[in-house]
Amino acid sequence: MDIEKVNSMGFGEFVDVFGNVIERCPLIAAAVWSKRPFSGLGDLEKHFFAFIDGLPLSGQEGVLRCHPELAGRQPQCGRLTAESQREQSAAGLQNLGAAERLRFTELTAQYRKRFGFPFVLAVRLSDPGAAPRELARRLRCPPAQELRTALGEVKKICHLRLADLLGEQP
Repeated sequence: MDIEKVNSMGFGEFVDVFGNVIERCPLIAAAVWSKRPFSGLGDLEKHFFAFIDGLPLSGQEGVLRCHPELAGRQPQCGRLTAESQREQSAAGLQNLGAAERLRFTELTAQYRKRFGFPFVLAVRLSDPGAAPRELARRLRCPPAQELRTALGEVKKICHLRLADLLGEQP
């Protein structure tokens, strides 16, 4: 879809199409709609990013809490969004062996307890073995630094999803 199509969308259509570029946060798409017209992918994502950056700490943490646990129970229960299902499947997270899954689940539980939100990683930009290593590394980060890192991952995911929707190379 081209940017002219995006700019011509009504409110409801825009929210339907872009409501999940930030995982389970259609309110952000609703707010971004009012910033039309957009000059291109970069301009569109700038408005999504500005909305996230403008949120208070509790709102930023809320955005992170909307993300699923990587390799968690949501895929097994059918509760992943279509986007997350594609991303996690492509990264091989659905194919972890029993021991790997158990270790990853233990680390994600430690992460959630330490930081108060799930571990977020733009898995499309990582090799299949990177998620466990990155999770172990980030568990040692100070909370303020990890919040910034996790929000950066949300923005990477947003960029990739917007590029997909606009048919552009990320």
